[in-house]
Amino acid sequence: MSDQFHKPTQFSGAKFESLEGGEDPAHTSRVAHDTAQALLGRVQDSRDPGVVDRLVTFADEHGIDAIAELWAQSSPRSLPGALWRIYLLRTLIRQDPDTISFLFQRGSDAATTIDPVVAGATVPTGPDEIMALADQILRGLFEGDFAVALERAAAFCRLLSAGNTSLADDVESTFPERATDLTTRALRLSQTAAEFTACARLWRSGSLD
Repeated sequence: MSDQFHKPTQFSGAKFESLEGGEDPAHTSRVAHDTAQALLGRVQDSRDPGVVDRLVTFADEHGIDAIAELWAQSSPRSLPGALWRIYLLRTLIRQDPDTISFLFQRGSDAATTIDPVVAGATVPTGPDEIMALADQILRGLFEGDFAVALERAAAFCRLLSAGNTSLADDVESTFPERATDLTTRALRLSQTAAEFTACARLWRSGSLD
């Protein structure tokens, strides 16, 4: 990775939507796949818990751009694409844990599925709990069941999507533009959840490249 990225980069919700909604390149860089596979291989070969700690906090120390440089253009249904979206999701959570935890709790309260259980957040879910959950999901990719971690991320995104939709319903009559923004974000999160779920299936079948 380039040494020019030193400080964490702030990613707005709009930037997240742009990246998530952008068209995937026709040919994913072989470097992205090789580095993602090498990263997982290193963790699996190492029994040093410090390696996982450094990977979880990598974006905090070096900036999300350092990861984006390698993986952001990868297909969402690929190993580097999945890793990139998990890192990006964690970064967004840490930038505004108060708002994210509010939306997550709202989505959890409205849920009629087992997503709150699958996501695994402490209840009630405040800013500290939501940041801890983000770390747990990312850590699970490296030292737990990779597919389970992806399914937890998918459940998280679905609950966050539900929270955005619920809030959009509340403000639609008074702040229609805000409602539109929330609905658009809910759709992006729902799409990301579907991508995580697809990656989990591919991982289990041994075909997540």
